[in-house]
Amino acid sequence: MLYELATLSCSLLEQDAVSDAAHRWVSDPDAEGRVLGGWRTEIGELAKIVVLRGFETNDELQRERHRALLNKRPFDIGDPQVRLQMESFAPFPFLPKVEPRTFGRFYEIRTYELKTGGLAPTIDAWEKAISPAKAYTDHLVVNMYALDGRPRITHIWGFASLEERMALRARHYAEKLWPPKGGPQQIENATSTICITEPWSPLQ
Repeated sequence: MLYELATLSCSLLEQDAVSDAAHRWVSDPDAEGRVLGGWRTEIGELAKIVVLRGFETNDELQRERHRALLNKRPFDIGDPQVRLQMESFAPFPFLPKVEPRTFGRFYEIRTYELKTGGLAPTIDAWEKAISPAKAYTDHLVVNMYALDGRPRITHIWGFASLEERMALRARHYAEKLWPPKGGPQQIENATSTICITEPWSPLQ
């Protein structure tokens, strides 16, 4: 399984229209891949619509990527001021495929830019930490590494509330179950965005 994270940046007043357009694009009969999640940013850089899709093969992902690149209105967007970013990822190998389920209203998307050579030790650290920190990592939707651009990972988490997120993190940090031992040492830069689900998102 491979994943694509598409981010559409627009004005605050355009969010509903851009979300509807993105939904039409990924639901088109010609579209490949499986829609997994759709969100809009709530805390962090605002007015972004984020779409997560899964692909069984790289060929499938590349065909869908070319459908967007060669289209005059990718993601059904008619306004050239709307910025589109498409990123390709592979999942951490020990994690299950993303399946539609209910995590809660709030989703966190975290991206860590890694030091050169930092991906392998990061994957190893996460694999060792997942089970001991199960009460927290049950909220992990996916962790995946970028197949292009700067070495980086993006992980998505779902919570019923921000209070739930903070309580889980505080508990697991206090018990030294999180973060994964050896993981933070590989991080060069980190960003976090809180999102809320779109009505058409399979992940809720």
